[in-house]
Amino acid sequence: MAQNLYEVQSVKHFQDLLSEDLKRVSLIYFWTSWAEPCKQMSEVVEELSKKYRVILFLKVEAETHSEITESFDIEAVPAFLLLRGHVLLGRVPGADATAVTQLVMKHATSSAHSPLSHTDQKPAEAPLTAPSISSGDMETSEELEKRLSHLMNQSKVVLFMKGSPSEPQCKFSRRIVGLLKDEKVDFTSFDILADDSVRQGLKKLNDWPTFPQLIINGELVGGLDIVQEMISNGEFAEMIA
Repeated sequence: MAQNLYEVQSVKHFQDLLSEDLKRVSLIYFWTSWAEPCKQMSEVVEELSKKYRVILFLKVEAETHSEITESFDIEAVPAFLLLRGHVLLGRVPGADATAVTQLVMKHATSSAHSPLSHTDQKPAEAPLTAPSISSGDMETSEELEKRLSHLMNQSKVVLFMKGSPSEPQCKFSRRIVGLLKDEKVDFTSFDILADDSVRQGLKKLNDWPTFPQLIINGELVGGLDIVQEMISNGEFAEMIA
């Protein structure tokens, strides 16, 4: 693997790689082993990394590193993001080799350009898309926190997810719903896509950047990866007993 091409091992590894040089352009490639289009695009990324060594290429296995995947609102693979530091330069969904190549070529020398607007957000801790702002009456922070507390305590087990249990809107929400049903857990759900105040407020309140978020007895348990681990080691059954 070329020196400028890395398989991301963890959220920390991802953040460390991006933080080494905030002026460097990075291509983030989200993939899975089971998606057939990813096989072709992996070869494209390999070739691009050899040709454009000024670019940092990061391969993120979308399901293994779901926190990173969800933080950038990736809902299908393959998918590509081009960043300079923490600044989004471009996005290519799907197996579009031409578009990815053109995007890389366009910004291969952009480190010499004037920097774009900058954010201090850490990668994988917040989505790069700006939250929508309602023009209606705005809640105060106290009112929002009170509403969030009520939502988190509406039942013993509450799942904040994308979509509903009958129609999940992302693979991670679908998988955690499946786990809860397999464990025969009665739970209440809330669609965070329907209320951006709740979506952004929970990230801050729970200090947890991604969804789904599972709440038990009013306290955050975690996301899909943590729930899977707790089920496998028996902790989950004890918690909901």
